[in-house]
Amino acid sequence: MNDYVLDVSHVSKRFPPNVVALVDASLQVRPGEVHCLLGANGAGKSTLLKIVAGAHRPDTGTMQIDGKPVDLRTPQDASGAGIAMIYQELDLIPQMTVEENLLLGHTPRRFGIISRARRRALAAAALERIGATFALTARVETLSIANQQLAAIARALTGAAKLVVMDEPSAALNETELEKVFQVIREISAAGVSVLYVSHRLNEIREIGDRVTVLRAGQTVETFDVAAVDERTLVSAVVGESHELLERGEHAPPRDTLALRVERLDGPAGLEIRDLEVRQGEVVGLAGLNGAGRTTLLKALFGVQPSTGEIELFGEPYRPKHAMDAIRRGIGLVPENRKTEGLVLDAPIYRNATLAHIRRHRWLSHRRMKTLTHPVLKQLQTKFGSLTQPVRQLSGGNQQKIVLAKWVIDGARLLLLDEPSRGLDIGAKADLYRLARGLAEEGAAVLVASSELEELYANCNRIWVIHEGKNVVCFDPAVTPSLDIQQATIIGRRA
Repeated sequence: MNDYVLDVSHVSKRFPPNVVALVDASLQVRPGEVHCLLGANGAGKSTLLKIVAGAHRPDTGTMQIDGKPVDLRTPQDASGAGIAMIYQELDLIPQMTVEENLLLGHTPRRFGIISRARRRALAAAALERIGATFALTARVETLSIANQQLAAIARALTGAAKLVVMDEPSAALNETELEKVFQVIREISAAGVSVLYVSHRLNEIREIGDRVTVLRAGQTVETFDVAAVDERTLVSAVVGESHELLERGEHAPPRDTLALRVERLDGPAGLEIRDLEVRQGEVVGLAGLNGAGRTTLLKALFGVQPSTGEIELFGEPYRPKHAMDAIRRGIGLVPENRKTEGLVLDAPIYRNATLAHIRRHRWLSHRRMKTLTHPVLKQLQTKFGSLTQPVRQLSGGNQQKIVLAKWVIDGARLLLLDEPSRGLDIGAKADLYRLARGLAEEGAAVLVASSELEELYANCNRIWVIHEGKNVVCFDPAVTPSLDIQQATIIGRRA
């Protein structure tokens, strides 16, 4: 048996006009191991994964699979070599059924005709293996983001893969769903299949990983045995220098003026919100399990989900019918799915960042748009080559910063943030929340929904628990242990 199922040595990659994605990256994955990949946003993780998956070709360097040199020119080449890729931004076809997606590209046939019975049996076995309960006949677009992620993992398991690459698989999963994924990972690795697992969450790496390779600024820093390395060493390897992490500090008290008062809001999927308030200068968190109603609440406030109720915005009645109502009244939404709801992927960075602001002007020059964009992106520590490059060329975390910058530039007075740190590394999360708190101190109000309770605990003045569509209990994190809040998110009441 070869020492490595995958051996990537000294690869580099540049993109026009002047984006250096990888300088000198190496990665070795052993047979049957769970190998984790860790690095800050813009470190080159996504580019390295796309090289492994055949989506990009390296400028320099070599790759071997089972000790044999390979030149992967297409994703089909990688699949044929035994590599199954699950991207962070899922590449499922929304209009097709789960069954059709799972066997897409290798549909079983008999005499040249699709064998529907065989396809259904293989798809059902893959879903059963990961413990999924949604129907094979359901169209992917009708599934929650969490279930779409499970479907993507199931699809990877329908082929005879030697290496399964998982790019941030936990981003949309709750603890129960994630444990199912971990169980699948343990099963396939025990059977000899290797897993390359990308995550920003150190606790996940601790639980599932055998070894971890750290990338920084396009270079491989070091590979560690997970069982032998401490958290401080890993964080230092990722950020390269001292960086303010997510630790709760002293927060300025909010102002007396109410930005948002929801006396009653009723919406889809049983949403029933009562007596929720956000003051100017305040950051209020929304905790809860997936499907609890946090996203529905934020979208209802932004006017993209139908709702009824009694709401006041900055002291005046507010009844949003569509998003433009919210934008005109000073509300900005950073959505959960940035690619489909927050960005124009092929448009330049500066056009995306000023997308909301240009409505205020009959004419706004490209130079002026760039002038507005640059200082905000610098404040967010966004990594990019040129303001004119398409947003799709950025890493996921830097794309998220562009979405946030759009509302900062427009001067939104109430920011609705839906899982804003998804896909961000430790340092980038700190940057994002530092900006949110800075905006609050300048008088804005922030309502943020996150599955990462430690982020809410470190940065919020108050935390509401949303359970089955209702805001059931509110905590002051300055005086309440985080464990009590965590228990409340599960049981739906004060622990």
